Amino acid sequence: MILEFILGNFNYWICTALFLIGFYAMIAKKNLIKKAMGFDIAETSIFLFIISTADVEGGTVPITMGGEVLYANPLPHCLILTAIVVALTTTAVALSMAVKIYEHYGTLDAEKLMEL
Repeated sequence: MILEFILGNFNYWICTALFLIGFYAMIAKKNLIKKAMGFDIAETSIFLFIISTADVEGGTVPITMGGEVLYANPLPHCLILTAIVVALTTTAVALSMAVKIYEHYGTLDAEKLMEL
């Protein structure tokens, strides 16, 4: 029973583990680049979760026309494509800001930057 629950929801366990890894990196790491990568890992886990919820067992693509057919929802996939573009842009801005901070202050340590 428990093994069936764990294996039946394996993708949700992976989403949870990835999110916790990313959240830990954002909170515990001092380096700004490591914080940005932790944010990316947490974002990716959310993408995986949303795509996992769109899966319908026995569902088909909504292109086919027919009678009583169970369709998979294509909307989460479209939303995630947009979210991936936003995530890529956010990462690029965060890393470019980290480069500028390093050029100006000479460090990427968040605690030292707070002291400055």
